[in-house]
Amino acid sequence: MNDSPTAGKIKRVSAAEATFQALKELLLSDDVAVGDRLPSENDLAKRFGVSRSILREALGACSTLGLTETRVGSGTYVLSKQERPQLTFGGYSAADLIEARPNVEVPSAGYAAERRTDEQLEALRDLVERMDASDDLRAWVRLDGQFHIAIAEASGNPVLASLVALLREGLNPQSEFLNLTRARRVASDIEHREIFEAIEAGSAEDARAAVANHIAQVSRALGE
Repeated sequence: MNDSPTAGKIKRVSAAEATFQALKELLLSDDVAVGDRLPSENDLAKRFGVSRSILREALGACSTLGLTETRVGSGTYVLSKQERPQLTFGGYSAADLIEARPNVEVPSAGYAAERRTDEQLEALRDLVERMDASDDLRAWVRLDGQFHIAIAEASGNPVLASLVALLREGLNPQSEFLNLTRARRVASDIEHREIFEAIEAGSAEDARAAVANHIAQVSRALGE
């Protein structure tokens, strides 16, 4: 039996990912056609044996892929049988977000390792620990955004802090999407702790490398 603190989280994320995959298979099957209205959320949740919250997350991911469209007061409809060739989050393409991040977040982490205050370090530690303990996907995404913004603020450069805050408008929905479709939460928790430990140690080189690795893993997941 695995008693590690991440064991339960792996199981929960896998259930969400399995729901997304099952819903996606339904949408791409011959059982539904473009223009069809899907069964209600209650019916779909019962069909897949999950809660409505997990079902809604799966529906949101399918909407991001361009497969479904939810109309207020009407329901969710099959929009396409083909995924969008380019994903968009918060008005930014995934490719543009990945291209921009290393130029902003990598130097921010290096400066944070050199300039952070004790108070800022404790705030980062608290965010890492709260992410580790979080059972709620959307709460985790909020903490994820706060963590990256806090690093930029610890850099002491208000321009970098403003740029990272701007990036999070696209990165928060991207994070939610990847954690659902690629079960990224556990790996992200490990990567975040590596970033924190480098900043705690005051190593600008290690902090930059840890953030670069984190961004590379996100890019790889998007490529899949």
